[in-house]
Amino acid sequence: MAFDSFRDFVNALDKAGELKRISEPVATELEITEIADREMKLPGGGKALLFEKPTVNGVVSPFPVAINTLGSHKRMAMSMGAESVDEVANELGALMKAKPPTSFKEAIKLLSLALDLRHAKPKTVKSGSCKDMIHLVDSPKLRVDSWPAAPDWKNPSTINSQPSTLLNLPILKCWPLDGGRFITLPCVVTRDPDTGERNLGMYRIQIYDDKTTGMHWQLQKVAARHGRRYYEKGERMPVAIFIGGDPMFPFAATAPMPDGLDEFLLAGYLRKKSVEMIKCETNDLEVPANADFVIEGYIDPTEPLRDEGPFGDHTGYYTLPEPYPVFHVTAITHRKDAVYPATIVGIPPMEDFYIGGASVKLFLPIFKMNFPEIVDIALPAEGVFHNLVFVSIKKTYPMQAYKIMHGLWGMGQMMFTKYIVVVDAGVDVHNTSEVLFHLTANTDPQRDSIFTKGPSDVLDHATSEIASGSKMGFDATKKIPGEGFKRTWPPLIKMDEAVKAKVEKLFGGK
Repeated sequence: MAFDSFRDFVNALDKAGELKRISEPVATELEITEIADREMKLPGGGKALLFEKPTVNGVVSPFPVAINTLGSHKRMAMSMGAESVDEVANELGALMKAKPPTSFKEAIKLLSLALDLRHAKPKTVKSGSCKDMIHLVDSPKLRVDSWPAAPDWKNPSTINSQPSTLLNLPILKCWPLDGGRFITLPCVVTRDPDTGERNLGMYRIQIYDDKTTGMHWQLQKVAARHGRRYYEKGERMPVAIFIGGDPMFPFAATAPMPDGLDEFLLAGYLRKKSVEMIKCETNDLEVPANADFVIEGYIDPTEPLRDEGPFGDHTGYYTLPEPYPVFHVTAITHRKDAVYPATIVGIPPMEDFYIGGASVKLFLPIFKMNFPEIVDIALPAEGVFHNLVFVSIKKTYPMQAYKIMHGLWGMGQMMFTKYIVVVDAGVDVHNTSEVLFHLTANTDPQRDSIFTKGPSDVLDHATSEIASGSKMGFDATKKIPGEGFKRTWPPLIKMDEAVKAKVEKLFGGK
């Protein structure tokens, strides 16, 4: 199901009983975070929240703030127009199996074909609601006739007619030690200056002032690679940031898409409708025509980097200041009825746990194409994505668990994983207690573990060097001949099925 705006998605959540409306004024400085954090910690992720009167420096914003909208399995499925994420994953898996690939390169080509089978590629249009209101920065000409020359901050009802700037959007300051306000669900569009390939990523945006922000793209990200080419060429880099629109946009921006595939192709597949794209006002990049907000601008390669942060991150700790490129705003456009979507990250579980879990389910068929012995994969909330991965396999030969460890460490963002635990096919990897039982029961620490080195998430504060660290894998599978185990492996305790059935018949309902 395609949503024409984020407001449409919020209304769908409301109709389904998945939304709490908060009509009292609530500050975008810390207060929204405290309310949202409590909600996200409730069983199952709580409800989505709509703050109808968020305040910016004490002044009510005309734009409501929506948060935790993807923070449950049900809402994640609703965003895809499905009963469950498994339903969507199974459909994609069936398409992928139509012609089994013989190499990873062929698998990527097949994925592109599978995504394009049902829906056309993104298409360009000439008009869109994301340009209902247009403010060109540093230009006296505004393409709306009704805006007065200066905002009347004592009269909140007039703010909706004011030129939107970074300082009057309801951007959150999430945690007490944060370096400022941060856009937390920004979809960032960049383009490779050599190939023209587009990338959609999500990198937090720190607000410095009304015209500049930080651009926190870590060095391993595709946008950072694009940026390095612009720096090498000495050319100004165009960048576009959009917020809102269909909820599949932020999901696609965070999904582990193989390099070279357009994230908007995935978004179109999931929303069952191709994405309509529109050219920006001040550069040649394209953004979804139904986005709620668009922030256009550039990065100047001749300009020195600037410290960005601190920021209360998904690791549960603050990431400390580090130098990043400065993004200069050239235009802000938005819908008349725009809703500002946001999220917060911190000590898990949070909304991002459900987004990440949906990505794993959706891309599990891709993993299985390369590693057919894989049964399931889980990223427990406590591992904050890059710290811990559980994977179950159908084991048929010695040292197979180690093959899986090395293979996963070599696949995209899996390179950031610090700990991988491999268990047998019958273990439910989504049950952390069950995995830990088999980890402690089935391993000899020296024999069944391995250390290696590799890239680390730049947000990982525990590594000795930024973006570089060690990794550990555990083979928690049943040991077979050829793996150094000389004893008889004992059977797991299980009750006789006939006895279980008899007891269930006699006492099951009592």
